[in-house]
Amino acid sequence: MRIALIGQAPFGAAVYERLREDGHEIAGVFTPTEKGRPDPLAEAARRDNVTLVQPPRWQRKGVVDEEVFEQYAATQPELNVMAFVTQIIPVRVLELPARGTIQYHPSLLPKHRGRSAINHAILQGDTETGVSIFWVDAGIDTGPILLQKSCPIGPDDTINSVYRDQLFPLGIDAMAEGVALVAAGDPPKIAQDEDAASYEGPWEGDAARIDWSLPSADVHNFIRGSDRQPGAWSTLVGSKVTLYGSSHVTPADGAAGAVVAIDDAGVLISCGDAGGVRVDTARPDGGDRQSAAEWAAASSLHPGTNLE
Repeated sequence: MRIALIGQAPFGAAVYERLREDGHEIAGVFTPTEKGRPDPLAEAARRDNVTLVQPPRWQRKGVVDEEVFEQYAATQPELNVMAFVTQIIPVRVLELPARGTIQYHPSLLPKHRGRSAINHAILQGDTETGVSIFWVDAGIDTGPILLQKSCPIGPDDTINSVYRDQLFPLGIDAMAEGVALVAAGDPPKIAQDEDAASYEGPWEGDAARIDWSLPSADVHNFIRGSDRQPGAWSTLVGSKVTLYGSSHVTPADGAAGAVVAIDDAGVLISCGDAGGVRVDTARPDGGDRQSAAEWAAASSLHPGTNLE
């Protein structure tokens, strides 16, 4: 099939390579404008002399940029494939190809719609997640499902480990399978169950401040559900510190937010129940990531010190 690939980053580049290996023609590649380092998908298109368009935006205040649209339409795609898309794509673009538009989403839709799906699956203590390839409509992750694949979330998994080890490779396979289903004709279009749907907003900034009064299992999920982005954080004597590499520990008696122990394995901090979390990595405000033990030594941290 003749495909317009809309996306970016290593995932977009990996989907590009797989679709070409499967014999599909990439008619055009559409990525955001690069700022600083080259984008891997854009670099792949340049290497292969594939039409590359990099609009800073597709539309402004709901009005489509006609020049961008004409560049897109000139590629005459049969299908749009959206792989790691952060821009708002106009409905005119979604509806132009005869076979429509499909997109990758890192959750088992209709659960966890929105751009921070992986965060929220871990934040909420889910033990399973997966990828959905769905038909894009005007809503946010609301279109019919083409196919889904599931995978487990381990008790100490983070956003980084779930995406890197599972959702990235699973997503590439699912995108390739989805395109094959479309090419074969009469592909599935399974309506999402709106009664089971959930949407969570972006997980970023102040939202990731740790509440040490919560039960230790919840704090553990909170830290790993923010690891590595945006990073769960707390304060020590008014100075911000971001914490990574959480493990759940019981018992860990002490006041909520109190340091219980420090050793080479990390810093153990008590929570709002009889348990705590041990973190193995920290990044103090204005500093670099380092082992939690190094941070503790540099900060004169000791058992009984309180994080807030």
